Amino acid sequence: MSSGVNMATARPVTPLGILTEQLETVVRMVEREPNVPAEVKAHLQKALRLAAGLDPYLDECTTAESPALAALAKKTSEEAWNKLFSDGATVRHLEQEMLSGHLEGQMLKMFVHMMKAKSILEIGMFTGYSALAMAEALPEDGHLVACEVDPYTAEFAQAAFENSPHGSKIRVKLGAALETLDKLAAKGESFDLVFIDADKTEYVQYFHKLLDSNLLSPNGIICVDNTLLQGQVYLPAEERSKNGEAIATFNRIVAEDFRVEQVLLPLRDGLTIIRKLATQ
Repeated sequence: MSSGVNMATARPVTPLGILTEQLETVVRMVEREPNVPAEVKAHLQKALRLAAGLDPYLDECTTAESPALAALAKKTSEEAWNKLFSDGATVRHLEQEMLSGHLEGQMLKMFVHMMKAKSILEIGMFTGYSALAMAEALPEDGHLVACEVDPYTAEFAQAAFENSPHGSKIRVKLGAALETLDKLAAKGESFDLVFIDADKTEYVQYFHKLLDSNLLSPNGIICVDNTLLQGQVYLPAEERSKNGEAIATFNRIVAEDFRVEQVLLPLRDGLTIIRKLATQ
């Protein structure tokens, strides 16, 4: 079952989605050319089928999302984000493609179950899909703190949480994430799982703050979203946006940090899992 996101209006934002769109364009161009050998056309058609069929198949073979998550994904996809914030009133650009979605939500839920996590920190909540997905896997005495800078999306998410039996496990902290992290650290809070999906230019700061404080529990795991950023991180530097360069820098810094070990998974737009090594 899909996440309910309206794919007719969503633009491709993952390496696979962009690759599929490029292949569709090439196939259309080639089909109009009478002199292109049939064998070449057949190879291109197969490449397109392989690319276009992967995400739907992954959704089909992944446990369906809960009714509350499906409703939240649908509501997010139907929101007129471009019209709502066209006056520049928001502090950042918002769009439906920022939703984590079914596959990533289910993977995060699985991580919570596997780790038997009881405390989760989310840095960057948007409309709350990933927060609610993880909360569904928490035990009744578990809790999740979600950092969100935008008041509109925080209210949007809170309404969804109130329609779920698991929403009471979530505490939303409105404000700049780095300031919220400092406040949480000062209170001595620590978390078994941290999910980062916020301002890409601040990823390095989030990473260092988590490692340099006690916010991450001794056996805690950090999951970081968008670490492939539309494929920009492995394309030539001149093809990168500001965010693409920020993520490429983040990936390099994490890879070179002797305090951690990590793996970058090609899930949607890239998901890096980081574990802090025991002090030698």
